[in-house]
Amino acid sequence: MVHLLDNIFWHALTGPQAHWAVGSGGARRYAPGFSPIVGFANPQRPDFDALAPHCDPDEHFYCDGWSGPAPEGWVVEAEATMHKMVWAGESPARDEAPEARPIGPEHLDQVLAMAELTRPGPFGPRTIELGEYFGLFDGERLMAMAGERSFVETLREVSGVCTHPDFQGRGLAKRLMLKLIARQLARGETPFLHVMSANTDALGLYLRMGFRTHRESVVRVITRSQINPGFVGSV
Repeated sequence: MVHLLDNIFWHALTGPQAHWAVGSGGARRYAPGFSPIVGFANPQRPDFDALAPHCDPDEHFYCDGWSGPAPEGWVVEAEATMHKMVWAGESPARDEAPEARPIGPEHLDQVLAMAELTRPGPFGPRTIELGEYFGLFDGERLMAMAGERSFVETLREVSGVCTHPDFQGRGLAKRLMLKLIARQLARGETPFLHVMSANTDALGLYLRMGFRTHRESVVRVITRSQINPGFVGSV
């Protein structure tokens, strides 16, 4: 099962999340409005011809596991590496964030503002539809959030983890992650996540929490134009 992580987005977009995907041949992407992520059937020989009809000019996409030269008409805007990590710890003994609220459409303005501010990875206005999302609030103000993105078989991704700068240093995001992990484990699922290799603080935290690295992988931002998307943050 864990080997599915080697090409997780392709397996998700052609499997349980196919209804949120567009594409053909050997390429799929999340539909517009969701996280701008692409999956290829063969990441070493990506089918850009199949992808092109489903991409608008100036859209920017994250893709995983491809390190070859860009074909004509495409540009690699940024390249880095990330760790694919799988939960190997015990189930949390209790709900670490009982006061957390489910995030819904009524919170979307705050969610998108926080994602723009903190750059937790590729995010769109419909990303919160991909799984459970929870937030911790100060009154009605969103302090931190975490949720779920891709899933295949029993693998379920923890994603969108971020804290507003005004509330950092309190362990809020960690508590939300543990809440999600407990819920996933109770459903018989295996939590996993992605973290940029350069984000050593987060990588260390996740190791201490109970995650273990499955593999390190290349991640790129690609586009059909020359506009720079400002690649920062996690995946």
